[in-house]
Amino acid sequence: MAFFKSIAQKLSKGLAKTRETVFGGLVSMLTGRKLDEQLIDEIEARLIRADVGVTATRRLIEGIRADYKAGTLEKGEDVLAYLKRELKAMWPPEDRELKLAEAGPTVILVTGVNGAGKTTSISKLCKKLTDDGKSVLLGACDTFRAGAVRQLEIWGDRLGVDVIKGQQGGDPAAVAFDACAAGIARNADVIILDTAGRLQTQAGLMDQLSKIRRVAEKQIPGAPHEVLLVLDATAGQNALRQAEGFAEAAGVTGIFLAKLDGTARGGMAVAVRDQTDIPVKFVGLGETPDDVEPFDPETFVEAMFAANA
Repeated sequence: MAFFKSIAQKLSKGLAKTRETVFGGLVSMLTGRKLDEQLIDEIEARLIRADVGVTATRRLIEGIRADYKAGTLEKGEDVLAYLKRELKAMWPPEDRELKLAEAGPTVILVTGVNGAGKTTSISKLCKKLTDDGKSVLLGACDTFRAGAVRQLEIWGDRLGVDVIKGQQGGDPAAVAFDACAAGIARNADVIILDTAGRLQTQAGLMDQLSKIRRVAEKQIPGAPHEVLLVLDATAGQNALRQAEGFAEAAGVTGIFLAKLDGTARGGMAVAVRDQTDIPVKFVGLGETPDDVEPFDPETFVEAMFAANA
């Protein structure tokens, strides 16, 4: 029970900006008020401002308006309960755990655009896995930026995780090959492959991702077992466009929602869920490797509406 309370507290703190700017204002606006058409319009504006997304907002508002006309929603508190219930229902029970290989190393391919927080998210994933008793190996497949490799090495040193790297400007797939070979030789539990930041519209770089996937699969059957897309929560609707593009081009299996603590746009998790079938698996709530939590819809929604951070 204490563990789940801790997660709820961290999520509540991480969602403080989203709550204070939008959802907290929504709670204050609705509390003690009688529902009418003007208030429904105000609710719609608040949800759009939180980057919940036009489609999801329209569906929520249509439901509120229909229940209002039917007489089943009469006051603001009824709407709050309705919103919580409907938002939670958007995430049906599904497997949000990392998929692990049945035999041999598990390969996790991590991708995303430049500046999304990919390397920091990888450090958090490493910390979680090592805390769970897994041995981890990192593959620095972003061979275009020396700074990216060095950043990965710094995190590797801090966390006691080895990094396999290649020559700057070399073939990223060759690094993936070496990392997989090293993982097999060292009997590693998990191999995490970092990749160069790219836009979902860059066909050449997307082809490069496909090559990395093929190389990994040749070395280790079933690899990559996970393709995690790191999304910057502060990007709002741009992050949604990225999710749609990467889902089609890279076979994304899960989302790591980063920088959730630094944005008032936490509602974009709802938009991503509404527009894609990709599960959010982790949320980043700060700068340290410990600032990561598995995504739980019920806890997430409650944290958005929580009275206190």
